[in-house]
Amino acid sequence: MSLSEERLSHLAHLVIDGIWNDDLVDYTDDDAAIRAGKRAMAQWAAEESQIDATVRAKVASLKRNVIEGTPEWDVMYSKYYEEEMNRRGQK
Repeated sequence: MSLSEERLSHLAHLVIDGIWNDDLVDYTDDDAAIRAGKRAMAQWAAEESQIDATVRAKVASLKRNVIEGTPEWDVMYSKYYEEEMNRRGQK
């Protein structure tokens, strides 16, 4: 998943403002908080892209040639996605 700079900035502002509004943190430097939020969002998006590519390759490697968009493909994608998330310790 690729996010534009504007989208990253928007999402980072939403998260940073939400955390601040919920009184969960008090920032000493708002700009540094936004930069950290953008880095975290970019890292998350890059990792999601890697996971998606890995899962799609796994489904494509099946001998029975599962076609994308079919219910079987959706089930296999979900199964492999969950396995990949567990393997990475993210679920």
